[in-house]
Amino acid sequence: MKIVKRNGKIVDYDAEKIRIAIKKANNDVDDLDKASDAEINKIIKYIENSNKHKKRLLVEDIQDIIEKKLVELNKYELSKCYMLYRYERELIRRANTTDESILTLIKNSNKDIKNKNANTALAKRDLIASEVSKDLTRRILLPEQISEAHEEGILYFHAPEYFLETMFNSSILNIQDMLDKGIVINDKLIESPKNFQMTCQILSTIILEASISQYGEITIYLKDLSKYLKKSEENIKKNITKKLKDKITNNEFLNELLEEKLKEELENGIQTLILEMNTISTSNAKNPPLTIFMYLDENDKYLKYTVMLIEELLNQTIKGLKDEDKNYLALTSPQLIYVLDKNNNLTNGKYDYLTSLTLKCLTKDANIRYISAKKMREYYDNNVFSPCGDIILPLYRDDAKEYKFKGRFNQGIVSINLTQIAILACQDETKFFNLLDERLDLCYEALMCKHRALLGTLVSISPLNFQYGGIARLNKNDVIDKLLKNGYSTISLSYSGLYESIKLMKLPTSTNQSLEMFALKILKTMHTYTEKWKKETGVTFTLQTADKISLYHLLKIDKEKFGIIKDITDKECYNNFETLDDIYEKLDFESKFQKLSPSAIQIDISKNNNLDLKKLIRYLYDNILYVKFIDKSKGEI
Repeated sequence: MKIVKRNGKIVDYDAEKIRIAIKKANNDVDDLDKASDAEINKIIKYIENSNKHKKRLLVEDIQDIIEKKLVELNKYELSKCYMLYRYERELIRRANTTDESILTLIKNSNKDIKNKNANTALAKRDLIASEVSKDLTRRILLPEQISEAHEEGILYFHAPEYFLETMFNSSILNIQDMLDKGIVINDKLIESPKNFQMTCQILSTIILEASISQYGEITIYLKDLSKYLKKSEENIKKNITKKLKDKITNNEFLNELLEEKLKEELENGIQTLILEMNTISTSNAKNPPLTIFMYLDENDKYLKYTVMLIEELLNQTIKGLKDEDKNYLALTSPQLIYVLDKNNNLTNGKYDYLTSLTLKCLTKDANIRYISAKKMREYYDNNVFSPCGDIILPLYRDDAKEYKFKGRFNQGIVSINLTQIAILACQDETKFFNLLDERLDLCYEALMCKHRALLGTLVSISPLNFQYGGIARLNKNDVIDKLLKNGYSTISLSYSGLYESIKLMKLPTSTNQSLEMFALKILKTMHTYTEKWKKETGVTFTLQTADKISLYHLLKIDKEKFGIIKDITDKECYNNFETLDDIYEKLDFESKFQKLSPSAIQIDISKNNNLDLKKLIRYLYDNILYVKFIDKSKGEI
């Protein structure tokens, strides 16, 4: 029999620990109330016999049995002392821990906060509220074994500060539905816009409002704005013709004037959107986390206008915005996802010039990602669609058996610390996978905590998303439960330190092939679990790489627990193969994992200053599903 401790660790059953615990309670009662050795043995025998068919038993269950058997033996005072001791230990474990962290925020001395706006009043208010929320989540809302597993670095429970509220992680907003049918915000109807500039203003309002209901990325399709650029073109042409119908006899001049006016409308609209996304703040004093998906779909009836939108967005991203000294700065929002296809992969394609603009964005520190349409079609039944943040969601068909790509969302994330498992396994592969199995069970419980927290959520908690088309159009008195199962939304198991774990488990003389096989074995094990959980619950679980925040915190815990381990804990955060020197070796290595874990492979642009980007683009199109360029030298947590 195995015992599950409060922190989630699984240990061998040890009868001697029961004996010691009861004898400690014996010390606080009179001789007549003490339990004899024979009585203690009787309690131990009862525990063993009544649970001999159970593989695992919670430590709390054993304590409950002890209290019950002491009462049956008429050892009331002893039972009371044992209960009080247990209660005192519980109070110690649940003690409020927010005071020190709040004081460090007030004094600006919290070293874990690296947000440049952290000293503003709005940011401090949010950070203090977050500390209180995290503490309540840890002490009261989460099962104790999950809270302790988080504290021990066994897993990372993402965004605990938002667990009190009904908030999900990330989404792909259905901007097309909202703009076409109209929305209601603060009881005010916003009808479908009549021109492009108004569209961009409404979109900014939508993004800000939507960000209140989630804490991760908001993704939109840029082509959903194309229809409204065409509306502007029609309006401009109508106005010019009306005002100058008797003065213009040259169609060429008319077209030039129309083009000039439309370009002005386009430039002002995109500028409005960019300015709003980089100046307005959400409740946590940050810019809305907007990502824009750019795809040159030859079947798009508004493709001409989509091309214009992409070009203008890229040009303004390259230009950036001025600071108070009138120096141009890189944009913090939006982030960009650009699809590489036959028509723009830098092999004499029609839209290669747009791809060249994306490369200029990279040199301006823009956060940009690339999708290979070729690989996506191969993996996803000939479809090309936007990821949700850093992960590509599995395909989903609605009731009409049509693929649905917009309006989907991710419920939340829990990360498993693979490095800590490898440290404890000491190059024993059997021990590694036994520990992995045990900790995946804990991760499942943590993920289901996130899922259950969203069950029963009323549509009215976020009307923009659930009533007015951002995610769905449900009745205002409905709950969102049907959106939480059967693939409409997902919930993610992420993994931290895959590179460090295989390095620890395999000797330095291991070949890349043996490292790859071991990494695949780990991923296949986790993928098998997510498929099993999906079958048991109806919830769609996905597998992805961990984000920088969890990688940073898990390494910090392991460094405190295990000290400095060369090339493992002697850095800022764990990673996934960032230390492979050759970028093509890294891409080839990690691409083999993208079917199991369809998340973005990260390329640190600061480490590859002399890279031939055109050659890289052609390689990405042919070989890599999803890539994210980052600059670690300027990243913030």
